[in-house]
Amino acid sequence: MTALFHDRLNVVLLGLALLGLVSGLAFWLVGQPDFATIAWTAGVVPVLAALCVEIVRSLWKGEVGLDIVAALSMSAALLFGETLAAAVVALMYSGGTFLESFAQGRARREMSDLLSRVPRTATRHRNGALDEVPLDDIAPGDLLLIRQGDVAPVDGTVESAGAMLDQSALTGESMPARLEHGHDVMSGSTNAGEAFDLRVTRRAADSTYAGIVRLVEEAQKSKAPMARLADRYSLLFLIVTVTLATAAWWFTGDPIRAVAVLVVATPCPLILAVPVALVAGLSRAAHFGVLIKGGRPLEALARIKTLILDKTGTLTDGRPQIVSIDRQGEMSEDEVLYFAAALDQASKHPIAQAIVAAAQARGVALPVPQDVVETAGGGVVGTVDGRRVVVGGAGFVASQAGVPDPDASVVEAGSVVVSLAVDGRLMGHLVMADALRAGTADLLAGLRKLGISRILMATGDRRAVAEAVTEGLGLDAVRSDLTPDQKVMLVLAEHKNGPVMMVGDGVNDAPALAAADIGVAMGARGAAASAEAADVVLLVDHLDRLLPGIEIAQRSRRIALESVAAGIGLSVLGMIAAAFGYLTPVQGALLQEVIDVAVILNALRALRIVPGQTASRPSDATARHLPQSKSSAA
Repeated sequence: MTALFHDRLNVVLLGLALLGLVSGLAFWLVGQPDFATIAWTAGVVPVLAALCVEIVRSLWKGEVGLDIVAALSMSAALLFGETLAAAVVALMYSGGTFLESFAQGRARREMSDLLSRVPRTATRHRNGALDEVPLDDIAPGDLLLIRQGDVAPVDGTVESAGAMLDQSALTGESMPARLEHGHDVMSGSTNAGEAFDLRVTRRAADSTYAGIVRLVEEAQKSKAPMARLADRYSLLFLIVTVTLATAAWWFTGDPIRAVAVLVVATPCPLILAVPVALVAGLSRAAHFGVLIKGGRPLEALARIKTLILDKTGTLTDGRPQIVSIDRQGEMSEDEVLYFAAALDQASKHPIAQAIVAAAQARGVALPVPQDVVETAGGGVVGTVDGRRVVVGGAGFVASQAGVPDPDASVVEAGSVVVSLAVDGRLMGHLVMADALRAGTADLLAGLRKLGISRILMATGDRRAVAEAVTEGLGLDAVRSDLTPDQKVMLVLAEHKNGPVMMVGDGVNDAPALAAADIGVAMGARGAAASAEAADVVLLVDHLDRLLPGIEIAQRSRRIALESVAAGIGLSVLGMIAAAFGYLTPVQGALLQEVIDVAVILNALRALRIVPGQTASRPSDATARHLPQSKSSAA
């Protein structure tokens, strides 16, 4: 609400300043100088009043900004009757403030509510019936029905024989987990199998998901806001300006020379050039699928030295794929895939769908299975081409077909084994794993060229999985088995090495994204929580979008600094000329306008930035997978 009020106030002030200047010029042209003075003064006073309020707030916080120079120039011009010069300065200042506000909101869009994926009600067993009740009415000990596709609203335990849960948004583990009776269920987990009963152990406000929300809020509050680029030079420029204006008045006895110095010194090159360059950078980054939520995140993005990457859905695709096919009978690999995929057409399980997709990608024509019976979390039994087929977990297939479990050498770190039995005989195993995104090694090399000196991976996965996925990537560190709050601690610990960027896509990443100097969310498939907490959202699920995003941020910031240096340099020359009496206040204001136009045109060069690292679409190279099993067939 406060941000909206300030945006509207900036528009009003700009309109009043413009109206005052134009109407005053109109009165002056028709020979009414007194009315012209009144109009110019009326346009300046609201801007000056708002500026004084902002200066008091800044001083209360211990901050000294260049706004003081603008206030001094307007006040002095009004005091000594140079109302036209004051009106020009007011228009320049209000225009700069409006542009700065515009820069903050230019690329910002409405993000989903952090709790949008959690239901507001739950289905509770009560007296032999089912009732829909608000989350606040749920108490420990209640029994809830979690239907297929539902999100667990509170923490609890599995009351049914078992449950298949997708916990990727919470733990970062991409593979659905089979939880037996009595096992703990975290709120925010999605039911990937058949409906099951959940015994509530915590109220909604005390559950895992609610805790993540609080972590996000606390991390966002602890992150210090970045000061405007202009304010970094404010104290020195203020001292030089006041000293020069005072000297001009002291040695000449003419206060108008001091007014002229102050008018020329009005720091519009700083106030205008920076937001214009940043707005241009924001627009340019959006063109490459990188949404940056304002000018401050863009500036911070240009200075990143440490990068922390999540694994599932970030470094990896977040979707299971076939790593290898291990033959155990007379069937070939293609035949093993044929029978497994044919039967799995009857299942909606993510792993089953991945097997079907793999077969279809090879152009395999799959028959329609018959007499299908699916056991949630276990596997599928049915008939394919008149043969009895069993597909699923090793234990399920062993119990249904009387075949042995797979040899330990079949199972690679981070993999899931799907077994196949045909007519009571074990025919093979399909080894599934989450594949590393295509071009990841090239991406990391490109990031290092852009000045990122330290790259880490942080994941909730087991250490063996993390090390298998990152083998050969040359990361500086791999941190595994991390909870959301441990990811936050990692981000905070890395601040000692410079500004930190965190990239993630799950709810478990949201607190770390908020704690980092720059949080980057995978927007297309990422969780609402991570998109809300992030400063940058990749609008396509291609991690290589980071390259043009960072390069555009760096070049936009460089252009802003160039504009600032050129503008301040020209302003100092103008101040010296005004101090020696070569410029009147009005001439100084007009000169400052010329300087403003020059620095704005230079700042607009950011709109033409063409990233040299990655300006094309993502690579179509084949994804790098985990090492294949030694027992896989050639």
